[in-house]
Amino acid sequence: MKKKAAAKPDIGISDKDRAAIARGLAGLLADSYTLYLMTHNFHWNVTGPMFNTLHLMFMGQYTEQWNALDLIAERIRALGHPAPGTYKEFVKLASIKEVDGQPKALDMVRNLVAAQEATARTARKLFPLVEKAKDQPSADLLTQRIEVHEKTAWMLRSLLEE
Repeated sequence: MKKKAAAKPDIGISDKDRAAIARGLAGLLADSYTLYLMTHNFHWNVTGPMFNTLHLMFMGQYTEQWNALDLIAERIRALGHPAPGTYKEFVKLASIKEVDGQPKALDMVRNLVAAQEATARTARKLFPLVEKAKDQPSADLLTQRIEVHEKTAWMLRSLLEE
């Protein structure tokens, strides 16, 4: 028996635009997963006088990030494309590079500021495409993600001030 091909979404966005948006969201998913993993790693391994503050802060951040992964992946699926889901794919797609070793607490914060800002930039650069395609659900998702990443980067940067 011949397997039937899955029906393509007919949601008012062209195949070409759906594919391009899905590719962009795949990059956002990769950055988001890399940021999640970095934050969780730092939560486990932070030490020093700010241990309790950073340990709890990082937990709140990685929990929020974990929940966002599903939203991004499910939007890719709603556009009719597979969501990347392996470390190999994430490393290839992410703009964020992994941190080697266990940095000192304030270096962890600096790394997270950079990763939060990079993730916000990845989301922001998709806006022209989703606006052109009139893809309001993706635009809404991007707006929410940018707001979280910019606010989190600001809070982390505040820890670095004298």
